[in-house]
Amino acid sequence: MAAATHLHAADRRDLDRIALHPRDVHFEWSDLPLRWIPREAFASHLLNVLHILLPEGERFFVKVFAEALPLIKDDQLREDVLGFIGQEGIHASAHQGVQDYFATQGLDAGGYVREVEYLFRVLLGDRHLPMVKQDEWLIERLAIVAGIEHVTAFLGNWVLNSPALDAAGADPRMLDLLRWHGAEEVEHRAVAYDVFMHLDGRYLRRARTYAVAAFGLCWLWGRGVRYLVANDPSLVPRQKVRFRDLVRSGRRGLTPTYGDIVRCGWRYFQPSYHPSAEASTSQAVAYLAGSPAAVAADQPDR
Repeated sequence: MAAATHLHAADRRDLDRIALHPRDVHFEWSDLPLRWIPREAFASHLLNVLHILLPEGERFFVKVFAEALPLIKDDQLREDVLGFIGQEGIHASAHQGVQDYFATQGLDAGGYVREVEYLFRVLLGDRHLPMVKQDEWLIERLAIVAGIEHVTAFLGNWVLNSPALDAAGADPRMLDLLRWHGAEEVEHRAVAYDVFMHLDGRYLRRARTYAVAAFGLCWLWGRGVRYLVANDPSLVPRQKVRFRDLVRSGRRGLTPTYGDIVRCGWRYFQPSYHPSAEASTSQAVAYLAGSPAAVAADQPDR
């Protein structure tokens, strides 16, 4: 393991030292259309990939960070990690609920889920290694999660600033789930990165693992949206996913654009990068203060 990199107060300059806590949200999905953005099969299913991909991925995040806790010597960072673990566990549960609802509507993503499980449980799973190499494998996975968390913070910021979804008539329950989750991703956007910097911090490892994580996410996302569009029983006739679909939906503001995705990656590769420069904690906190699901979860009589 490389020598620990100490955290500096300036590294957390926009995070306002909020106490991260999980919100035990609940959603009712009865009568939710599979294509919850009216007349937008591609945009709906591109975002629906989150419900299929995230449950297994976030359970992996929880496992890896629980393993890292004994290595963390910074008390504040340790507290942040505990909040991160709590939030990610509920994210997994909330998206699993949508995935289960889709299955009752005839959109069973079991084949795709098995691919995601293989990635997180086998390719990125535990390995029988000597102790020193086990620590290195743990830090490698922490670096991968830090890269993925950069992407999820980008997506969280995007969905918090996506009025086109409201204008298009998107289902308000789904928007609340995505924005509640996005706001919490913005809240804890620095935790995974700070853990990596605390335990290792090497730039080449950060850049390399982000390249691997970004490629893997793009590949899985592409497979996911094709799978959902091909297996959506409400789509008659069946449709195919095309390159220009993302161009069109991005121009309408219903999905991120190719340019957004490239710029997101470019920022992470900058040597001066820190997640505090991404998004706005105050905007995230403001949304959570008014989110129907988050407000209900924080009621004392729940």
